[in-house]
Amino acid sequence: MKTTVEIPDSLLKRVKSVAAKRHTTVRALIEKRLGRVADERKRAKPFKLRKISFRGKGLQPRFGGASWQQIRDAAREDRGA
Repeated sequence: MKTTVEIPDSLLKRVKSVAAKRHTTVRALIEKRLGRVADERKRAKPFKLRKISFRGKGLQPRFGGASWQQIRDAAREDRGA
């Protein structure tokens, strides 16, 4: 498949230089690097949030019906925010 990609002139110049030194083509370099990126994505484990809990009795009664903004404001009270 053919596609068009815009590459800054300065980057293309550097890539052409690398390709020449390695006796290969710009296309081959691009295919190799894109293949590596695709392979890394396959191997990457999805992020999992670990379960964690704290000892206590849950939300303090004064925050039972509070909005997130009110909770954030209360958390920042002693910090001069």
